Amino acid sequence: MRVAALYDIHANLPALEAVLDDVGAAQVDLIVVGGDVFPGPMPRETLARLQGLNVPARFICGNGELAVLAQIDAADPSAVTYWGTTSGAPLPEPQREALRWTAKEIRHDYASLLRAWPRTLQVRIDGVGDVLFCHATPRSETESFTRLTPEAALRPVFDGVNASLVVCGHTHMPFDRMVGRVRVVNAGSVGMPFGRPGADWALLGPVVQLRHTSYDLSQAAERVRGAAYPQAASAAAAILSPPSEASMLDVFTNASF
Repeated sequence: MRVAALYDIHANLPALEAVLDDVGAAQVDLIVVGGDVFPGPMPRETLARLQGLNVPARFICGNGELAVLAQIDAADPSAVTYWGTTSGAPLPEPQREALRWTAKEIRHDYASLLRAWPRTLQVRIDGVGDVLFCHATPRSETESFTRLTPEAALRPVFDGVNASLVVCGHTHMPFDRMVGRVRVVNAGSVGMPFGRPGADWALLGPVVQLRHTSYDLSQAAERVRGAAYPQAASAAAAILSPPSEASMLDVFTNASF
């Protein structure tokens, strides 16, 4: 069995389309979508594309999905208590607006689908063994760590895991490291990478490969700028010039541990 792990798409449909071309060429048996399909500029179109895959797919929830569901479930916007942040604090207003817009976009057609997505998924992959897929860590969809987070801080999170490999995302920077006896791979972000422009994902079986897909960034940015998404301009700018890895390592390495 070969498995493609696609994380943090953030409704960047052009990036997803390019990655799916590479996934098709890799002849995978399963696609695991590891959460944070949105928020982002093209949520309905992105979900429709994922629903129409010609390869079996399984999905897990990220903090993005849970934050959007919290918006859908709140009759009064002031009653929302879940924002998908590590601290639990509300997001800045522009990001709240993006969540509210996304909730309106997917409320009627896709909310029930998202509610069925689990927080984790375990799959046995030939040549790799038992693999646990989670969005951020096995116990949380919001905890943040990187390749630089000290191992001693992460051991309590991973020592009890009954898998030889954990695949995560959430911090949008790929890595491959050991935490105690457990190999931990961050698949990176399809739609909103930090560092190198393009799209990152992972191919599993019989070995583990961190893959990078290049695509037409200018054309993608133009498509995103034309979306009705409240933050379309900033999303398009991020496609062309993502935040640097160094700056985001400063943000996430010690954010939760």
